[in-house]
Amino acid sequence: MAVEVEFHTGVADPLRFACRLSRKAMRRGARLVCTAPAPLLQELDRALWVFDERDFVPHVRLPATSPDVAARTPIWLCERVDAAALDRRHDRVLVNLGAEAPAEPQRFVRIIEVVGTDADAAAAGRARWRAYRALGLGIRHHAAGQGGS
Repeated sequence: MAVEVEFHTGVADPLRFACRLSRKAMRRGARLVCTAPAPLLQELDRALWVFDERDFVPHVRLPATSPDVAARTPIWLCERVDAAALDRRHDRVLVNLGAEAPAEPQRFVRIIEVVGTDADAAAAGRARWRAYRALGLGIRHHAAGQGGS
């Protein structure tokens, strides 16, 4: 089965976007791995606790969490995919807030790239787009203002 890749570009608030996306995925029973640089990951961890007072979005930070807790938790937060000690069931969706594409995109059923509005984020997003294209993966694009933010 081919990996689905989606790019959401021009996202004004990637952190809030990731929170909403995580909540939606959790409600649908999906299992996510969210990757980001350490400072942004820390912000996401906090934001998932408080962004909507009516919802609890269960999540864990890896690798600091025990394997038993991680196995029962639908949303994993980690700096790099290799640090996540992913299971091999190929049932997780990657939400990438980082600058690099995963080394093994086939480990996921779907990859969602969230690209902010600044020039560095756009340049990194273009590089990831080219990397996925080079692997022959199909890409869907959602621009902010067209359901992308």
